[in-house]
Amino acid sequence: MNILRIADLTNDQIDEIFDLADNIKNRNTNVPSLDGKTFILFFPESSIRTRITFEKGIMDMGGRSIIFPPEALNKKERLEDVIKYIENWADGVIVRHTDISTIIELSKYASIPIINAMTSENHPCEILTDLYTITRKKLNYKELVYTFVGPASNISRTWMEIAKVMDLNFIQVCKRGFELGKDTQNYIFQTELQSVLPVSDVILTDSLPRSLKTEEYIKKYQITLERMRLTKPMSLLNPCPPFFRNEEVSDDAVSSEYFVGYDFKKNLIFVQQAIILYCLTH
Repeated sequence: MNILRIADLTNDQIDEIFDLADNIKNRNTNVPSLDGKTFILFFPESSIRTRITFEKGIMDMGGRSIIFPPEALNKKERLEDVIKYIENWADGVIVRHTDISTIIELSKYASIPIINAMTSENHPCEILTDLYTITRKKLNYKELVYTFVGPASNISRTWMEIAKVMDLNFIQVCKRGFELGKDTQNYIFQTELQSVLPVSDVILTDSLPRSLKTEEYIKKYQITLERMRLTKPMSLLNPCPPFFRNEEVSDDAVSSEYFVGYDFKKNLIFVQQAIILYCLTH
């Protein structure tokens, strides 16, 4: 099985991955190992969190990783031929590449799992981890309101996808012209942040594109401690890293009790291990 987009998964499949992550985290003895398994990773040098947790996760379960830069997939050689050679020696391929069509093309011809570790269009492993952590902290997670403050991006698109699959209440707040789509059952677009904060349980952000790094935009949409205090009781602030203090989030918001970023990413290793095992066995 491949994991390329969250939209390709079902609610039940995501629940199974989350249950598997629980078993791994709790060190249950029935969790399979990766002894004798080799994984090819295509990662840029700039990747920190995702690469560390994939490499360490594979190593901790007894497997091995061989790393290449993503540019190795940009050669004239057809990806059909590349993957047919790779699968002679590898048990799975994990790819972080700007172009999702490259990962999709690999998956067309692969007989081993292909896992999307991030593209400019989406970031499935990251968002699966964030929701996993929320589900383990908030048993009523399907009743919560998830508010993404920022423009269409790989992170916000993936949150919209998982909201649809898992039937979550998802609001995007941003300047007009940066919508993810039209309002649907699971997605609402708003331009006024102040009116949305009182109904929000989870505040989500992503780093801003250059076009929105203006004093006017930041003043209107930056998540500050004062604004977090307007959200619902026991709300969470989860900015996607890399976040930039005093741009999409203020320094005092990151230093507050609302911020859960570091703690949430502890589970990245367990969810990614679960994704690998799930892909190998389905």
